[in-house]
Amino acid sequence: MNAIEIRNLSKSFRSLYAVDHLNMTVPVGAIYGFIGENGSGKSTTMKLLCGHLVPDGGSIRLFGRDYTDPGVRARVGALIENAGCFPNSSVYQNLRMQTINLGLQNPDEEIRRVLRIVRMEEHAQLKFKKCSLGMKQRIGIAMALLGDPALLILDEPINGLDTDGMRIMREILLDITGNYGCTVLISSHILGELEKIATHYGIIRRGRMIMEISAQEMDARAQVFVSLKTKDMAGAKQALSEKFADVRFDGEYLRVYDVQDSAAIVNYLMQKGHPVSQLKKNKIGLEEYYVELMSGKEDA
Repeated sequence: MNAIEIRNLSKSFRSLYAVDHLNMTVPVGAIYGFIGENGSGKSTTMKLLCGHLVPDGGSIRLFGRDYTDPGVRARVGALIENAGCFPNSSVYQNLRMQTINLGLQNPDEEIRRVLRIVRMEEHAQLKFKKCSLGMKQRIGIAMALLGDPALLILDEPINGLDTDGMRIMREILLDITGNYGCTVLISSHILGELEKIATHYGIIRRGRMIMEISAQEMDARAQVFVSLKTKDMAGAKQALSEKFADVRFDGEYLRVYDVQDSAAIVNYLMQKGHPVSQLKKNKIGLEEYYVELMSGKEDA
């Protein structure tokens, strides 16, 4: 069973499609990175999933049931745009009001549970307006986790966070899926951070899904390259281009793509009078893969 199954989903505003016959599949237990440029339809898709918007056509199924089913709706938590908290109320008071809205049993126990998950136990009495951006995002996730949902939908939760804030957010999301069995759908423009946690990706453009791929599949198809430095970079590039098909400048380094034997490159450059001072082997990351896909270099 999948946590999310979307088929031919459409939503238009003033005759313009924000979501255009979208297909999407999110496996149970996944951290699904939802990727696309501004205006690609990510937020609209998430609002449709949450029931904030009504689709023009298509279907949405959550855990095998229609998304409008009250039983399945109760299994979804979401943080779209912001937490919607009262600034002059404490973290605890905001969570307490939400437990009342949801009609939860044992509210104090549930509040303690979600505060523990988001590392905010010590800040329960702090007024929301005095919380940092990272803390506010974590409070928003705590609100979404009330009631122990099976699916968590997060729209740009790491944007604007500092390095430590992003690290804490990574730990929280891995904890939610690994220890609490929750599936996470998360959008973000910070692809380097997303790459550290996502198990699956969906890449959307102009309202259409152009690729769904697991992290394992992406890693398997990612181009291997050798980065190197020499004293005469221009001369080394010219020499390498005579033998290797794909040689590029990358800031301070030369990259030679799709070559497994780095020793052969070093020996070849030595013969051409370009001794190598630095050498490392790597694969392209999610951000580069995405850029190449958007530019049409990668076959979708």
